[in-house]
Amino acid sequence: MKTAASLSAGLLLSAALAFAAPAAVGAAPARVTPMTPDVVTAYDELRPSADFIKRVEMVPMRDGVKLYTVIFMRKGVKNAPILLSRTPYDAKKSTERVASQKLTEVLPAMDAPFVDDGYIRVYQDIRGLHHSEGEWIMNRPLTGPLNDSGIDESTDAYDTIDWLVKNVAESNGKVGIIGSSYLGFTALMAEIDPHPALKAAAPQSPMVDGWRGDDWFHNGAFRVSSFDYALEMSQDKGSGSEIPHGAGDDYTLYLKAGSAGDFARQWGLDAIPFVQKLMQNPAYTPFWSLQAVDALMAQRPLTVPTMLIVGQWDQEDSYGAPAVYRALANSQQRRAPVSLVIGPWRHSGVNHYGYELGALTFRGDTAAEFRTRYLKPFFDHYLKDGADPRTPAALSYATGADRWNESPRWPMGTPTPLYLSAGFGLSFDKPAQAGHDDYVSDPAKPVPFLPRPIHMGDPFQWKPWLVHDQRFVSDRPDVLVYESAPLDAPLHIMGAPGVELYAATSGRDSDWVVKLIDIYPDDSPEPAKEGSKPSLAGFELPVGIEIFRGRYVHGFDAPRALTPGKVETYRFELPNVDHVFLPGHRIGVQVQSSLFPLYDRNPQTWVDNLFEARPADYRAATQSVHRGAAQASRLLLPVVR
Repeated sequence: MKTAASLSAGLLLSAALAFAAPAAVGAAPARVTPMTPDVVTAYDELRPSADFIKRVEMVPMRDGVKLYTVIFMRKGVKNAPILLSRTPYDAKKSTERVASQKLTEVLPAMDAPFVDDGYIRVYQDIRGLHHSEGEWIMNRPLTGPLNDSGIDESTDAYDTIDWLVKNVAESNGKVGIIGSSYLGFTALMAEIDPHPALKAAAPQSPMVDGWRGDDWFHNGAFRVSSFDYALEMSQDKGSGSEIPHGAGDDYTLYLKAGSAGDFARQWGLDAIPFVQKLMQNPAYTPFWSLQAVDALMAQRPLTVPTMLIVGQWDQEDSYGAPAVYRALANSQQRRAPVSLVIGPWRHSGVNHYGYELGALTFRGDTAAEFRTRYLKPFFDHYLKDGADPRTPAALSYATGADRWNESPRWPMGTPTPLYLSAGFGLSFDKPAQAGHDDYVSDPAKPVPFLPRPIHMGDPFQWKPWLVHDQRFVSDRPDVLVYESAPLDAPLHIMGAPGVELYAATSGRDSDWVVKLIDIYPDDSPEPAKEGSKPSLAGFELPVGIEIFRGRYVHGFDAPRALTPGKVETYRFELPNVDHVFLPGHRIGVQVQSSLFPLYDRNPQTWVDNLFEARPADYRAATQSVHRGAAQASRLLLPVVR
């Protein structure tokens, strides 16, 4: 029989259970009532059946800031190399591809060959982003004229590697670093004054020079999608929201806004420090040139074996990897090998599937083939004392011929002039007679870079845009179209096609866009019902596209107004390629003065800072492209003899 005291105690216990704290990880409640809170403090996804070990560490830097670092390895791994990636894109989420107990499903797909062979895989949030402490600065400059803090991505990489080799007991003391885009930038920075344990690096599509040809500008023309990236990265430690402009055609959205600066002010983006950095520094002043990673690396001896990787149709960072290779390949200070890889991929495509890009189909999974045949043996050699893979100085995939080429240097081709000629032709013989072709460029009707409606945030538009069929603009009156006769033999190019454009404008500023195109013959494939891909009959494949802002013709650091009617010589390069124009194909060249809304519109009048252009500043101009005689516009194709 219960006493009054025991009944009272029971009621108190029931009350306590009803309002107990949430259960701890893995701890089942001893007793529940209808009023027990239905929450737990956490859930441990890593079950005893998992085939891997996961550790999360806050790794201290020399200034006391701690960086979130997640470490993965298969159970039982010993004496293993470490493969490190330092990311602004959330190390935690990057390593949660699938909720699984299998390591190869948890990590990104490209990691599978490494962790299956005993590598320790490490991802780290860079300072100030996601789960790391500290203050974030976009592409934090190296300690020096632009940074007097003594802290940069080089020192953070050094401190991270130092901690890893001292605290991960399963490691063999050797570290490699890899990553694409921003992670390519942090990989390169790790090679500047590197930790002795850093034995190999594979920067992929690295951000190297944001003004010359990577993310923010191309030869001075501003890439408006930079605003979206700046907003996302500047909020909530890198997990910010998008510009809240709703749906609709981006072409119309940006056109109605006015200048790129007007768009930024309309959406409150001008309050973001990095947006102000862009808007206050439109020219290639020391603000940008002192951050150029290729120049920084050229000033030091390379001591870490390096494999630089880029996609031939990289829509974001086509400039960086070839620029670093150019800076290091012939350096007298170089103490370690450097190689350049150009694959048939879009941005970061090397880490995913390489069967196709847009309408193009390749011979199997080119990305997986590269990772297996070349990338992993490279790391195995330097991190596991594996056999010397004899990595070539240059490795490129010949699109058109569908094969990998191993080369002793890059570029392999010899610059060979291809001239614009009368009747909108192309010829390897220089035209003797001078002439010019004209068109009117109207900023009120800029040439789109994709068929409308354009949604730059749509990955199915954005990722393959550089291989989109160019027939969609070939009949516009503001696009000059030149074509060769059908080729009677293959024409192989390996390098960066050069542009020498003799041109004049009736305005005081102008953009010049040049496209090199492979024009397919009008062949008829079997019908789709037989399993064929969509027909490429007449397809106009862009081999390379680039833009040049006219005000910089006399120096990227010294913008000047153009003289109306004066012929200037515009020299620039298209992205590096390995491509074979097959017999029966034609070579095409298109010239235009806008590529919208990927790049902001040029007013074609003189405005000191185009971010401050007013509606009245945007005026139509007559553009003249000269050909033949002393002003023979041409492309310099890097032809392999």
